[in-house]
Amino acid sequence: MSDFVKIQDSAGGVRIIGLDRAQKKNALTGVMYDAMFDALAGADASAEIGAVVFAGLPGVFSAGNDLADFVEGARKAFSEAPALRFIRQLARTKTPMVAAVDGIAVGIGTTLTLHCDLVYVSDKARFRMPFVELGLVPEAASSYLLPRRVGLLKATEFLLLSEPFDGATAVSLGLANALMPSDMLVEHAVAQASRLAALPRGAVEASRRLIRGNQAEVEGALEAEAEAFETRLRSPEAQAAFKSFLDRAPKPAA
Repeated sequence: MSDFVKIQDSAGGVRIIGLDRAQKKNALTGVMYDAMFDALAGADASAEIGAVVFAGLPGVFSAGNDLADFVEGARKAFSEAPALRFIRQLARTKTPMVAAVDGIAVGIGTTLTLHCDLVYVSDKARFRMPFVELGLVPEAASSYLLPRRVGLLKATEFLLLSEPFDGATAVSLGLANALMPSDMLVEHAVAQASRLAALPRGAVEASRRLIRGNQAEVEGALEAEAEAFETRLRSPEAQAAFKSFLDRAPKPAA
């Protein structure tokens, strides 16, 4: 378990997966992905956990991948990456998932929410998906899910041009349920998750399958993205983008 992923289970059957890496704006490492994978898989295997809440820190949901860690891990096949393992589990999780997004939500910080059943955001939420800027392609089935939520043109704007959008826009586009004050956000998300956890489990699972639609198509898109992502990781464009980003990153004090 990562020190930067805090797992808290409530008596009401809610598991909170809290990202807690303030100095790196909750940028995700392989170890953190493994911890979140275990938390989701464990929720599905548990008779006690009826809903999961993803939360970050005040003002920071997640800055996306820790690129230094990601580049180091990319020396292996992407098919073996903890990030892909987590993304696959995210798409397959049967337990209802709720996101509470305050502050920046970059890359997987945004695409993760597309798999959540309920999403609550603060007025400080700032979403962005800069995959193409990094020489990569979208992930987590976002190339499939996002156009179906917001339309092809808007999805193209977000995925190709990496246009940012705020919490109010997320609500207006149907990407979030409600805009909440930051100091009430997680409490409200947990309360809604508790309502889900209190419902009959079998009925919830069956209803989620109907609401979410064709699971095979979602997973097919995810795997097609993963194959393209693997190719792009090795491309000169991506390598140059990674180098440029890492060269600009603040160096630790001697």
